[in-house]
Amino acid sequence: MSVYLAELIGTMILIIFGGGVVANVSLNKSKAQGAGWIVVALGWGFAVAMAIYAVGQFSGAHINPAVTLGLASVGEFAWAQVPGYIIAQLIGAGLGGVVVYLHFLGHWKETEDSNTKLGVFSTDPALPNRFNNFLSEFIGTAVLVGGILGIGANQFTEGLNPLIVGFLILAIGLSLGGTTGYAINPARDLGPRIAHALLPIPGKRDSNWSYAWIPVVAPAAGGVFGAMVYRSFFLGEGAVALMIYSVVVAIFLGSLYYMGKRSGKTIMSNPEVKN
Repeated sequence: MSVYLAELIGTMILIIFGGGVVANVSLNKSKAQGAGWIVVALGWGFAVAMAIYAVGQFSGAHINPAVTLGLASVGEFAWAQVPGYIIAQLIGAGLGGVVVYLHFLGHWKETEDSNTKLGVFSTDPALPNRFNNFLSEFIGTAVLVGGILGIGANQFTEGLNPLIVGFLILAIGLSLGGTTGYAINPARDLGPRIAHALLPIPGKRDSNWSYAWIPVVAPAAGGVFGAMVYRSFFLGEGAVALMIYSVVVAIFLGSLYYMGKRSGKTIMSNPEVKN
């Protein structure tokens, strides 16, 4: 199997289980409706673990552009392969969204709330604010990529690593996920969001494109930051690169904060969307 096909399949598996658990607990007349946040967090954690088990031997199972970019930024992955990996991840995520749509085909008409339907496919903040939402996704993804590198530095019983990474996702969801729905993965949000826009979902709303850039850009930036922090503090390398990158990020965040204060506006979003 080629590495690109593996990334496509792995990311599709991720969304089938991850998007599936959101649909399961959110859509009307599902027997799991109302099961709650802990079930969602568990579902996403196991989704990541199962995807890694499926394709890790072929591509390393990045299944996340933020991971791919983070590893490349510290020399752990070839930049020449980055575009192919990201394209495969986006396609796989979109296809996963289509599978979730088909699996719950009878439940879309039964669910009147268009925000709930969108929440099956993509994330949305609890309190819409560009600066706060960007910072939340940035921090969550930095913890993810730094955590993955830390897990990789340890010796586990053979075959246990994917499960440990799944527990890391679970921990992020339980502890940090309530602010934005913890996309922490540009493909996880953008691919299914595109699927939502294209699929004939009864009674759907727009795909909230005004917010869509945040769960793409913030995780990408956070993944690079997390990898650089790990490299600098744990391996004693790349301190200068980390300092330069930190300044760039600080300037961007400061600009975002200033623009938000000056305009006095928040992004167009609906806090009732459940991710």
